[in-house]
Parts: sequence; C-alpha cells; structure tokens
Amino acid sequence: MTVWYMNGAGNDFMVIDARGRHPDYRTLAIELCKLTGADGFMAVDNSDKADFRLHFYNSDGTRGEMCGNGARCICRFAHDNGIAGDTMVVETDAGLVSGWRLSESQYRVKLNNPSVLDLHRKGDVAYVELGNPGVPHAVKEVPGLRWEDGDSLREPTRALRFDPAFPKGANVNLYTWLGENEVRVLTFERGVEDYTLACGTGCGSIAAALWASGRLPGGRLTARNRGGTLKVAVEGRDGVLTSILLEGPTEVVKMMEI
Repeated sequence: MTVWYMNGAGNDFMVIDARGRHPDYRTLAIELCKLTGADGFMAVDNSDKADFRLHFYNSDGTRGEMCGNGARCICRFAHDNGIAGDTMVVETDAGLVSGWRLSESQYRVKLNNPSVLDLHRKGDVAYVELGNPGVPHAVKEVPGLRWEDGDSLREPTRALRFDPAFPKGANVNLYTWLGENEVRVLTFERGVEDYTLACGTGCGSIAAALWASGRLPGGRLTARNRGGTLKVAVEGRDGVLTSILLEGPTEVVKMMEI
C-alpha cells in the first residue's frame, strides 16, 4: 500500500487510495499517523454523488466531519493520481465540497456553509459549525496574540475545547488582528488534542464570524498560521452566508510503501 505524506500550510496528513478496499480506517489512522506525527489520516473512496469520497480521521482515530486543509490536499492527491481533473466535487461527512486546482501546489475548496453561527455562544466566544453535521469551532479574539503564547494559553484553551457550551467539543481558534483584513491564528484541534500548524475550517470559521459581526465588510481575509498563509473569501446576502472559499498551498512531502 502506498501512503502519501502531505501537508497544507503545515497541517499534515497520511493519505491513501482506498477505492475497492475495506480497511479498518480507525486503526489505520492511529498507526499511520504515529509514523510521522501527522495531524490526520485521509482515504479516497468511490462515491455515487461526487468524483470521490473522503474519509477523514484525526490522529487519535476519531472520525472528523471534514477538514479544510485536508480537503485541499485530497484534491491534489486525486488530481495527481488521475482520479479527478482540475475541477472536482468531494463527498464528505459534512456535505459536498467543490475543489479547484489553481497551480501545481495551490488548491482552493468551497467549505460547507455554516449550519450553526452563534456569535455569543459563551460570552465573547463564537461557535460555528461548517456543514451539516458540522465541523465545530470556537472562535475567540485574543488581542496581541503571538504564536509563542501557546504554552501559557494551553490550559484555558484546552478547557474551552471541552467546554459544555460546545456539545461536540470544538476546535478552538484564537486570533488577533494584524492589519486590515489580516489576522494571526492559533488553533487547538480536537482529536489531535494540541495546537496544529494550521486549520482550514478554523480560518473559514473565523472569517464567517467576522463577516456575520460586520467586521469583514469586504469578505476577504488573510489568515497567518504558523505553518503558512491561507486566504478566505466569504460571500453572502441578506445577512446569510452563501459561500466560503479557502485557498492555500499543498505539499507532497514523501511517499511510503507500507
């Protein structure tokens, strides 16, 4: 079995083509992610609704509804393996996701629209679920946030990840403004139970919350993550979000025969 080790803005994944197979995904996720310390595991499968099906698991073996950077990486995997063309549709647990190849390494996906967008779920912490069932995110502004603040913020951030205000638990996305339409982001991900170098759906959730609160009038956000820069374009009408596009780099680090 060939395993691709990939990353999207530092968010790293072990990826396989599982079409025609019936593996134990949970066990594979745990075992393969241990080889590289990857954040997650993804498998391509056949679909009768889209070009292919995405199975996504966190490194602890829990299944995830969707993953933004993972979706961008799986689109490159599908393109490079002849499974899909420059434009594709991916079936995920959170719904159908469209993807586009922009260049050899740059990919864009249309994230699922929010099924939940609560700006004050817990005081000043917003709660966003992208898709239905949605990927859960807690979004909190931390003025002056630096990436090196992660250690000092670890305990309150971990407590927020398990807070009962978020019934499924939540990825915690902390951000601070760097300039007009530009933020620095630090994300603590459920299933990884630690900070990751980037979170695509997290950046999309921040953009959604900012747009809904009137703080992103142009609908364009540049998100600086420790692993790289992601760009989010949000559109809506009559106060309702209709599109969240996530764009950024992908990388094939290496391929392994397992």
